[in-house]
Amino acid sequence: MKRIVFIVGVAVGYLFGTQSGRRQLEKLRVFASDVWADPRVQGYVQEYEAQAAAFAKQQGAALWEKAVDTAKSATSGSTTKYDEPVEPLMDADDANPAH
Repeated sequence: MKRIVFIVGVAVGYLFGTQSGRRQLEKLRVFASDVWADPRVQGYVQEYEAQAAAFAKQQGAALWEKAVDTAKSATSGSTTKYDEPVEPLMDADDANPAH
């Protein structure tokens, strides 16, 4: 592990600390920008964005239902799933002990 950290440190030092390293870093940046702008890559990006949006909508609805069910069960005065009474973490006296 120490060897990997050392190698990464040397590489970062080369890239940011030397003029030739900064030129290599600029070439890498231009290459990455060209790849990102490629229409094939953008097609995949749009496809996965649509999938992520659909998944978020689906999970959002399920999460909303679960939150509503949890809120209803918490406010109904029922007990926990272990049949223990629900007690407040802090009552009014604990919140303001000076009065």
